[in-house]
Amino acid sequence: MWSWVAHRVTGVLIFFFLFVHVLDTALVRVSPEAYDDVVATYKTPVVNVMEYGLVAAILFHALNGLRVIAVDFWSKGPRYQKQMLWTVVGVWVVLMAGAFYPVLQHTLHTLFGS
Repeated sequence: MWSWVAHRVTGVLIFFFLFVHVLDTALVRVSPEAYDDVVATYKTPVVNVMEYGLVAAILFHALNGLRVIAVDFWSKGPRYQKQMLWTVVGVWVVLMAGAFYPVLQHTLHTLFGS
């Protein structure tokens, strides 16, 4: 059940990100100066950590979505859903560990120097 909840929560978070992204991109037509101010706030360490959270949400949602497809359309899917969930979690952890430095590189350099 927790994978069901996590799938819905990550879907909603991704939707809100896309909504905000469309709004801030549309801001360039209204006021380029305001757009530049918004983009400047995106270069802060707090927002960079939120970007890492966005990567986590997208990866989990995508991997779990593939698991849901397998459970729904593979005749043996329901029998192996628990093993597939743990596989999804394992792959997600490995990919998130690999994304740690590339995504958070700016924040790490800002906080701890080169």
